[in-house]
This record gives sequence, structure tokens and C-alpha cells, in this order.
Amino acid sequence: MRDSDIPEIRKLDLFSEMSDASFAGLIRGAYVQDFPPQIDLVTEGDPAGFLHVLMSGSAELYADWNGRETLMATVRPVSTFILAATIRDGPYLMSARTIEKSRVVLLPSTDVRTAFEQDHEFARAIVGELAMCYRSVVKDTKNLKLRTSLERLANYLIRSHLHAGAALEFDLLMEKRRLASFLGMTPENLSRAIKALRPYGVRIDGATVRITNMEDLKALSKPSALIDDYAT
Repeated sequence: MRDSDIPEIRKLDLFSEMSDASFAGLIRGAYVQDFPPQIDLVTEGDPAGFLHVLMSGSAELYADWNGRETLMATVRPVSTFILAATIRDGPYLMSARTIEKSRVVLLPSTDVRTAFEQDHEFARAIVGELAMCYRSVVKDTKNLKLRTSLERLANYLIRSHLHAGAALEFDLLMEKRRLASFLGMTPENLSRAIKALRPYGVRIDGATVRITNMEDLKALSKPSALIDDYAT
């Protein structure tokens, strides 16, 4: 591991409050690897041998069943995945692959669990992060079960608008095929939903989104902090 990687890992909320001795023991067996795009990092069902820390690039978490695949989340630096499987010493419930060239730190799960048992501040940080992950899952489930596909797309665009600094013109953060999967839609349903948003002041040309009537879009989408604000 490069010395320059260590401060970036140490700054993560998960590791920032643990003791120097515990942190040193945690990263002693860690190593760093650079991966090209579209490389599998973990496979659903495999034992959780490592906790992954994404230092650069991006990765997607996905799951498949009976010949169907769905996108669960996109991971961006600097962040960890998949923590729950590491702590429980259980199988991965999702697979992960790189979207672009990515640099990943791999922390042996046995070392993570040892630090969890011995360092109270680290254990408290893990509980906090797992609680946030749980609340995100609840919000995602509410989004899928309570909203139509058109409402899910509308709220996704409002969140993207805020992520872009409240710009009324911005680019989609993922290609449409992946966006459809993330929103629980087929590509054909996404295309129809995009057309259906035109009367509400939304134009999507390629990857470019233009919002000309935010008031009408919000009237349709009815955004809620209890679903859409992942900081809540």
C-alpha cells in the first residue's frame, strides 16, 4: 500500500476515531490493487473475505436471479463496501464490478472483525454506518413500492439536479440501461417515462437533462425527505 493511501482511509468516518494501534493492526495485512473497467470484485454468494475501500474510480453493486440482473447501487470514492457481510462473516448478498479503472484497498475481514471486537470507537462507527445503510435500504424500498415508474424517474432527476448544484441542465450520472435497472424499470419503460415527462418541463437528449418547469416536475414527483434525502 502506498503511504499516500493511508491518510485517505484514515479520514473515513468508519476509521477516523479508532485508536492508532487498532488502525495500524487493521491495515497491516491490507493491500491495494488497480482494476480495469468491468472487472468483478466480489461475487454474490461467495464468503466475505475482504472489506473493500474504493480509493478512485467507481463500482456498481448488482444482484442476479433466474437470469435477471438488477443494479443495486453505485459506489464512488472514498467509500467502503460490503460492510455487513464482513462483520457477520457471511456470504456477499450482492456482486460488485468496476465501472471504470479503479483503485481498491482490500482489508482482510478477519482483521476487521478483530478490530471491531477490540476497539469500541471502531465498533461504534460500524454500528453507525450499518444504521445508515439500513435506512437507505428502507428508503429505496419505499421508493419502489410506493411510487410509479414515472414518479421514481421524476424524483431521481430532482435528486440529480440537486447533486449538480441545482443546475437546470446536467448530465445523467449513468447510462440509461443502468438507470432503468436502478429504478426497477425495463429500458422500454424508461423510454416511455422520459417521453411522459415532457409535459412537466423535462427534456432528455442522450445523457443531457434540461428542466424548464421545476414547479410542475415537483408537483408530479412530490419529493419527500423520508425517501429521497439519504442524509436523513
